[in-house]
Amino acid sequence: MTGTPEGPRADGLVWEFGMLLGATTLLERIAARELERRCGIRHPVFEVLLRLAREGAGGPLSMGFLAGEMILTSGGMTRLIDRMERDGYVRRWAAPDDRRRQLVELTGAGRAKLAEALRVHAETLDRHFAAPLTEESRRHLVEATETLRDHARKELGDLG
Repeated sequence: MTGTPEGPRADGLVWEFGMLLGATTLLERIAARELERRCGIRHPVFEVLLRLAREGAGGPLSMGFLAGEMILTSGGMTRLIDRMERDGYVRRWAAPDDRRRQLVELTGAGRAKLAEALRVHAETLDRHFAAPLTEESRRHLVEATETLRDHARKELGDLG
């Protein structure tokens, strides 16, 4: 007996999902460790730099948008941007049309730190994500992950 009312199928699904989450968590820890060790930044800083460069390429982004993208509270986002501003990676100011809304953009130092971090992150991913898998395995993994992501987004709707 499996110890669960649902039997072997439930055990198998729980184990499979646990393997997915476990591998993701470990890879995330490796990536975060390398960013901190080699670039002196924590992973959330890298995420903000990346979002500002990609989604903010046409101009600044609001703090609210960044908080929503990173699933942070407004207070958590404010503390993160405070540190990034102090380190010289971003510039922040009140929106001209609504002074309660804060806008953020990359500085030259932020762009330079992002370039360094992207190089380190790519090296880390090449070693710990790409190298252990064949190209075909990686392609299947990405396709399956996209399917799961799209399904979850439909399920969550506006909450996602």
